[in-house]
Amino acid sequence: MEPSSVRKFSTFSQHFPNKIQHVKLIKLSEWVAKKNIAYYVLSAGMIVMLLWAGAYKMTMPGADGIVPLVSNSPLISWHFKVFGTYLGSSLIGLVEITSAIFLLTGFLRPKAGLIGGAIGVVIFFVTSTFFLSTPGTLTHVHGFSYMSDLGLFLFKDIISLGANLYFIGYYSKKIQP
Repeated sequence: MEPSSVRKFSTFSQHFPNKIQHVKLIKLSEWVAKKNIAYYVLSAGMIVMLLWAGAYKMTMPGADGIVPLVSNSPLISWHFKVFGTYLGSSLIGLVEITSAIFLLTGFLRPKAGLIGGAIGVVIFFVTSTFFLSTPGTLTHVHGFSYMSDLGLFLFKDIISLGANLYFIGYYSKKIQP
């Protein structure tokens, strides 16, 4: 024979299944907020992406891959003209790696995280404009415009811009007494 508390709960959950799921979702969201899970996931993802992308830009295929993006940008098309493709790409990669190192250091030193977030805002503001300035970001199917693979790839920089704006706010709160 099962205890009455189990019978009461199973009867309650049969009549109010959405209420039980709602309570579970609330508890999960409270735990996520309490443990600051969003910050850690955003930080880890951003740091890995910046390190990986920065290092890749220091390779020949990485440099060649960003030529159409940089060349069509009204903000930084001058960059490759001044530094050349390979040095210019390496400098961009170095800035990305620097941002990642500052964000990583931000776990222990919030001022460093604030600097890393600020660098990230500049990076992703500039790269977000590539969506508008690079040909081929949209494709048309049956009269509708959709983002092409290139457009979807570049659109993630708008999300990354938002993440770095979040880091600036997060770290500024940590710095204030």
